[in-house]
Amino acid sequence: MLCCEGLSGVKGFEHKKCFFCGSKQIKKDGWQNGKQRYKCKACGKRFDGGKRLQNDELWTAYSAGKQTAAQLAKQYGCSSKTIYRRLRSVQIRERYPLPEKANIIMDTTYFGRSFGVMVLMDSISQQALSVDEVKYETNALYAAALNELREKGVEIQSIVCDGRKGLLQMFPEIPAQLCQFHQVKTVSRYLTRNPKTAAGKALWRLTLTLKDSGKTAFQGALQAWFEQHEGFLNERTVNEETGSSHYTHKTLRSAYLSLKRNLDYLFTFEAYPVLGMCNTTNLLDGRFADLKRKLGCHHGMKRENKVKFIKDYFAMPDDG
Repeated sequence: MLCCEGLSGVKGFEHKKCFFCGSKQIKKDGWQNGKQRYKCKACGKRFDGGKRLQNDELWTAYSAGKQTAAQLAKQYGCSSKTIYRRLRSVQIRERYPLPEKANIIMDTTYFGRSFGVMVLMDSISQQALSVDEVKYETNALYAAALNELREKGVEIQSIVCDGRKGLLQMFPEIPAQLCQFHQVKTVSRYLTRNPKTAAGKALWRLTLTLKDSGKTAFQGALQAWFEQHEGFLNERTVNEETGSSHYTHKTLRSAYLSLKRNLDYLFTFEAYPVLGMCNTTNLLDGRFADLKRKLGCHHGMKRENKVKFIKDYFAMPDDG
């Protein structure tokens, strides 16, 4: 009969260890659902036979593998509570590259009303350089994140953003591009996608040509629209009681003025072809959409784990 020392040399033999404390002082404890049960003499916990819980493997299966805590609990023969406890103890990697030069795309996405995540991504490498949990999206936070990258030696060649008021003017020395897709969304908020007036319909059709137009052509078409509809645009409604007046077509004016004010920033990418700038934030928006699809597999995730999940999602791969 082989003793334990002899068995340890047999290929494939390993001492059974407690999933919870790692002790080898365990004993068999009956069967359940066709699986051998064990009890640890050291900590008193019971568990099924099978793979030992490894926190990093759990996290990978949970995040990249999109397995729920209930599925992992069933796989490892323990409770969902144990899985959640193990996941909370995982130290995720927060490794973000620091390239010599970067074309920055920056935006913030929100998760309910509780918090948002501000991300600065390099469109050249298509990797996130900065990921921060925020409550509100502010120009000061964007400026701080950009300055932090510059202090770390990253040369910011260009910026693409959603056009927050004042943000594009904060770094006059850096070519800044307003996301054309966000500009279209801004106009749609004023006009809706189905304007009622002829002038509104014509301006909406013109706005939809933005992504396929050059600056000269779009600027000329916008000026032609204004000249055609100037009288309608400037119509005023008089309050008979007070004698005061206001513009009759306020939302139409707002849509037109938004395009006119932002025109210099909507085609920056044309002026710097060697930089390879994007004209939208779609690259980052696509990552946000994929992130939220993955998070959708884990309804009810606590904020702490959600933030950990998000930062791990954007971090460099281990072989990066």
